[in-house]
Amino acid sequence: MIEPRTSPPTPLPRRGELSNFRSVASASPRRNARTSPEKCPPCADFYTRATVALLSAGEGPGVRFRRLLLLLLLTLPAAAQDRITQSINAGWQFRKADGTDYAHTTAVTGWGKVSVPHTWNATDVNDDEPGYYRGVGWYKKTLHIPANWQNRRVYLLFEGAGQEAEVYVNGQLAGRHAGGYTAFQFPVSKWLKFDKAATNEVVVKVDNSPNPALPPLSADFTFYGGLYRDVYLVAASPVHFDLDNYASSGLFVSTPAVSAEIAQVLTRGTLVNESASKRRLTVLTELTDRAGNVVAQQRSGLTLAAGEKREFRQTFAGLRRPHLWSPTDPYLYHVTATVREAGPASAPPLDAVSSPLGLRWFRFDAATGFYLNGQPLKLIGTNRHQDFPGLGNALPDALAERDLLLLKQMGGNFLRVSHYPQDPAVLAACDRLGILASVEIPVVNAITDSEAFFQNCRTMQTEMIRQGYNHPSVIIWAYMNEVLLRLPAGLTKDNEAGKAYLARVAALARELDALTRREDPTRYTMLVNHGAFDLYQQAGLLNISQLIGWNLYAGWYSGGFQGFPDFLDRHRRELPDKPLLVTEFGADADARLHSFQPLRFDKTTEYANRYHQFYLKAIQERPFVAGATVWNLAEFNSEGRQEAVPHINNKSLLTADRQPKDAYLFYQAHLLRTPFVRIGSRAWTLRAGLAAGPDSLYCNQPVEVYTNQPSAELLLNGKSLGTHPAEFGIARFTVPFSAGLNQLTARAGTAPADNVEVQFQLLPTKLDTEKLPFTELNVSLGDQRIFTDAKLNQVWLPEQAYAPGGWGYVGGHPYKLPGDRLPYGSDRNILGTEYDALYETQRVGLTQFRLDVPAGQYEVTLHFAELEAVPAAEQLAYNLAKPDAIAATAKSTRRFSVVLNGLPVLSDLGPENGLPPLEAVSFKFPVNVRKGQGITLDFSATADEAVLNGIQVKRVE
Repeated sequence: MIEPRTSPPTPLPRRGELSNFRSVASASPRRNARTSPEKCPPCADFYTRATVALLSAGEGPGVRFRRLLLLLLLTLPAAAQDRITQSINAGWQFRKADGTDYAHTTAVTGWGKVSVPHTWNATDVNDDEPGYYRGVGWYKKTLHIPANWQNRRVYLLFEGAGQEAEVYVNGQLAGRHAGGYTAFQFPVSKWLKFDKAATNEVVVKVDNSPNPALPPLSADFTFYGGLYRDVYLVAASPVHFDLDNYASSGLFVSTPAVSAEIAQVLTRGTLVNESASKRRLTVLTELTDRAGNVVAQQRSGLTLAAGEKREFRQTFAGLRRPHLWSPTDPYLYHVTATVREAGPASAPPLDAVSSPLGLRWFRFDAATGFYLNGQPLKLIGTNRHQDFPGLGNALPDALAERDLLLLKQMGGNFLRVSHYPQDPAVLAACDRLGILASVEIPVVNAITDSEAFFQNCRTMQTEMIRQGYNHPSVIIWAYMNEVLLRLPAGLTKDNEAGKAYLARVAALARELDALTRREDPTRYTMLVNHGAFDLYQQAGLLNISQLIGWNLYAGWYSGGFQGFPDFLDRHRRELPDKPLLVTEFGADADARLHSFQPLRFDKTTEYANRYHQFYLKAIQERPFVAGATVWNLAEFNSEGRQEAVPHINNKSLLTADRQPKDAYLFYQAHLLRTPFVRIGSRAWTLRAGLAAGPDSLYCNQPVEVYTNQPSAELLLNGKSLGTHPAEFGIARFTVPFSAGLNQLTARAGTAPADNVEVQFQLLPTKLDTEKLPFTELNVSLGDQRIFTDAKLNQVWLPEQAYAPGGWGYVGGHPYKLPGDRLPYGSDRNILGTEYDALYETQRVGLTQFRLDVPAGQYEVTLHFAELEAVPAAEQLAYNLAKPDAIAATAKSTRRFSVVLNGLPVLSDLGPENGLPPLEAVSFKFPVNVRKGQGITLDFSATADEAVLNGIQVKRVE
């Protein structure tokens, strides 16, 4: 907190000097404001109360007057007071709405203690109940306002509230705000009680209900509710920089001209005089370097009448040999503007605001990409969403800053702040770390054709720009994302209603683009589209913004990898004058899933690796691609998603708890300039597999090593496996893992060596062998992937056909949805389990599952989920390959029984008997196996076909 500065006390007059003191006080507006009751209502109130108190004390008039004057001088707040900004995050109370208006009703019960940042959706977005609470939440807090703030202008500042807010102070409405991702502040002085013994109550109504007038309307992320960013009290003197400018600082800093030799800096803002008299003022603006040395200053004089607002401008025209800001050297100057009473430079400040300053220049070229400070720079980075496991979007600043540090440690130089403005800590971290940024408002998927929606968009865009204006990291302001992803029901690009809708989308885009260029002509504008080139061209959206961003997922949502470079080349041919960025690309990667023959949409780490390797090569080979941002930095919540990890979008380079996936290491190998080597799949420290042969005690599995060196060596338990060349940053090895602990070491050039320990569970190819005794087998049916469960120390192997002496299924086929999007399995959330990936696949129509295990005591566990007789579900817009909803399937007549070694263990299993749709069901059976008997499970269906999703066999003695 900045403590208030006060001017030095004026000495009391000596006896006989009272008339002279009065004349001096009257001649000085500042002193007059402090000592003249008629010019200062708080002074008048104090004068009255103090006079009554002193006269009642029974003293003579002279003594009483001098004591009264002394109290006035020592107790009244000084007019010259710097701004105070303090967080008020602690001590809030919260409750969900129950129909009561808690702004005007006192309720003692039903409130819980919370601290801000807070969201009411931290847990319900991850449960098995479809949907999450979207409605009203109430917050309240008691404030004790210092009595000496009575002559200040007090504001409440909220960095964000999702999605709409009403703020009440002592029962009076202070203001309303629409939009969940920008800051807002309201003046509250006139409703506050400044008596030392008084308390003030702040009540905030927050609402994240769907609102057709408020973007976003729909999106592949969660619309959390709550006061999920910091809240502040701001107390300023009556003379201050504008506090009513869209929650901006009131000071705007730009760099009209920068070169390696000289730089020009422009500062502008508005001063406000809310005092009762005319004020003669000086604005002193100083530019300081990183060490705090003043390198330039400008002074401007202004005279403001009572109640007047006045703009000011100051130009710093000749900063010689500036230290330039860049990703490799993010050097920051600092700008501080201070307003004082006109007169001596030593006069105490009335108000002061400050801003970082980065001196740089940049441009985009449609043919050759992006240039910073005159040098070409390929922008490579990620998108980012603002949530974290267990917290929802209510993150402390430290976690937001950590995300940016992880991006920097990857070697990234670019962040697309998607799909909405984020915590101020994000852009501040970008400034410090040297990460260039694009920021956008949440106009996602669709618009509402109404003036209310358009006005909210205009306001959001203005708030975003003014609040982020001074950040040197920002180079792009954007305003739409995939807004034609799905046209509203009944509209097509060819019918008249659809054409009218496209025209209105284009009209909004033109408005927002023009607004952005007026607000900030120093940055570029960008509109972001999905890969429907013809549709966006028909709508006229490709000719509005200065830059075009494309979200491209060839080889994931549609087609093969080659569709990606083909699309880029089409843009270059047909839009030769329009600079291009790849604003999204990525593939789901569930860190638990692995495959040595990965397939599109199988969610394995290995498929995602191939995807990113292909995409980065295509991006680097095309100089006209100015930049690219992976979707996404870290896994994030999307409540409506189902699939292998329900409610999570895991197209990302980091897990939700910010652990690196292979693709993160791959980008490090290409983006870092210091020597680098890392062993891939380093989180896959628990592995399993079949021995290479009946007499083998090892299993060969591939391992990738990522490096920016020409070659890398890999060692297993201290023994070299050879040195292999690095092809496009990857050296590939085959590792003979043995049972137990395996220590891997990678070496490359002068890079520090990397080490990983892998615990390997080796299974015999022939189960009845003494050389490698059988202990446990876990199999995922209808699946070609390996699933690792670190929590239970289990590895699930993909299915295989039975061969004598071994194990496997007999008959049947993998379950597969219609169409070609999924290679196998379902994409629905399976209730009652955290292992959806296992229950989403199954073998249909099998007749047996056999294991030729040796004699002993075993436990057999069978896992089932009915994937056919399922209810309809909403289909998210991002899934372009399917209709608007997942249709319900016909009521299943499935009935089947299971016999274990001749003993009937399950009878007539089906949707009406123990196998409800989309629910995980398991049955465990003990079995005594005689020598030569093995384990045989027979499946027989009386209606439809038998199914099996998973099987576990464990020897217990």
